[in-house]
Amino acid sequence: MYALKHRPPLQDAPIEAATKRLHAALDALTDAIDRRREADRHQEALLAQLHALGNDRARLAAELDVSQSQAGAVEEVGREVIRRLDVAMGTIRDVLATHGG
Repeated sequence: MYALKHRPPLQDAPIEAATKRLHAALDALTDAIDRRREADRHQEALLAQLHALGNDRARLAAELDVSQSQAGAVEEVGREVIRRLDVAMGTIRDVLATHGG
């Protein structure tokens, strides 16, 4: 009779096992949620960086367009200066040739 009174009821063992499995499953779920939240934060940080890079790219592209336009204008002015210098040098040569220089 002692064995029957001190032995845990047979149905407690399956409930305890089920409870342990439930706790393990909840722990695993909590860990998965924590990993997912961390991944989401990481993804949000990457998206913010991507957005910033996109803005930088757009700004740099606009600056490049302006610089290319300015370089084209400087090149055109340079060609005009060279043309005028050629005319001036030709005029000076003609004057020197005319006046025996």
